[in-house]
Amino acid sequence: MDPIILPEPARKGGKSVLEALQLRQTNRNISSRELPLQVLSTLLWAAFGVNREKTSFNKPGRTAPSASNSQEIDLYVALKDGLYLYEAIPHKLIPVSVGDFRMMSGRGAAAIAPVNIFYVADLMRYDLGPDQPDPGIGDPEVQKSYYFTDTGFIAQNVHLFAASQGLVTWFHNCDKASIVAEFNLRPNQRILFSQTVGYLK
Repeated sequence: MDPIILPEPARKGGKSVLEALQLRQTNRNISSRELPLQVLSTLLWAAFGVNREKTSFNKPGRTAPSASNSQEIDLYVALKDGLYLYEAIPHKLIPVSVGDFRMMSGRGAAAIAPVNIFYVADLMRYDLGPDQPDPGIGDPEVQKSYYFTDTGFIAQNVHLFAASQGLVTWFHNCDKASIVAEFNLRPNQRILFSQTVGYLK
């Protein structure tokens, strides 16, 4: 598999934030129709892409916040041909493994929908250095509260993007035990949830 170079994401268009909030919903009735590459590009950017060059802790700013700007959530993207890791810089999909991993996202529509996003926390991203202003960031229970919350921010971005663009989405649990092995995750990574995105069936 080759990397997928994503086109520049669209930053205008779609419904307003207020209209998207009115339309936001969970919908499991998702078809197998593929998303155009441009739509996939903007979806991933809206989820957790870069929207400004530099912010706190000398890191680029993202479309969703994270604890101490740790940016600890990785998006693993399952398409029908394989599994990819979304790299916000330089906005592309890096191949992880060949095969159809969508069924690990869940039952029903998840197995046939064009896109399944798996949310994985990388605990090594939490800065434990002496200049860290958050004294609790090394506490596993605090970290858990952070990565669950930060995942929620990203998932809501996906929900609002879907509502704005006439797509549907479903945030749910996934086959964690199988994913740890199949995704070759490190001990410091935590598989959290998945989110299915596509067109209404």
